[in-house]
Amino acid sequence: MTMPITPGAPAVVAARTEGLAKVYGRGDAQVVALGGVSVALNAHEFTAIMGPSGSGKSTLMHCAAGLDAVTEGKVFVGDVELTALKEKELTALRRDKIGFIFQAFNLIPTLSAEENILLPLSIAGRKPEQAWFDRVIDTVGLRERLGHRPSELSGGQQQRVACARALVSRPEIIFADEPTGNLDSRSSREVLDFLRRSVTEFGQTIVMVTHDPVAAGFTDRVLFLADGQVVDEMRNPSADRVLERMAHLDSAAGV
Repeated sequence: MTMPITPGAPAVVAARTEGLAKVYGRGDAQVVALGGVSVALNAHEFTAIMGPSGSGKSTLMHCAAGLDAVTEGKVFVGDVELTALKEKELTALRRDKIGFIFQAFNLIPTLSAEENILLPLSIAGRKPEQAWFDRVIDTVGLRERLGHRPSELSGGQQQRVACARALVSRPEIIFADEPTGNLDSRSSREVLDFLRRSVTEFGQTIVMVTHDPVAAGFTDRVLFLADGQVVDEMRNPSADRVLERMAHLDSAAGV
């Protein structure tokens, strides 16, 4: 199912899928996680992907980010077809053009906050742009915590380190998988505020899988999945509107 870009939305597409299918297992054990999804993810927008458990939302993000191989179809980041790349080329593209934020933070415990933030650049043999690094650090509010290790930071601070790590290399697109799933409500809002500012002030492109209507209310657009298909979308979402839409999807899925 192809979701048209709403009139007035940015014309530039940061990533897209064409006929994306993902099937696990064979025979009686076969599970169709995605069934031919074609969708455009607009540049300079904050997009949420939502749906009932088992709807395929995490699978869609993992395939779109080049973290999981597709069964059928194509995936593009910008004009580059990920599904046509060899593994070494795909690894380089993920490193240089894609940022990741995960629910579990994925910080290196022996490194300081600053070292964790700069790790992707260090691996790539690149130096940070000092002005951009300073801007990201000040926006995320971690200037006084750069020398601390993860164990010395709160959960919210650790996730803000992970957000800064994703942003500091200036990727074309950031994929966030339940980034507030392990946080309390206050820390969640701090992280969501930062992601929202990253889009509004920095022109970043963020795609976030979430089950939380409040988190979705920070975004520009919500894509709703059910049974491996994009079945609806909402622009300028609010938590109440998203909650109502999710209740209908959960009911239809028998949740």
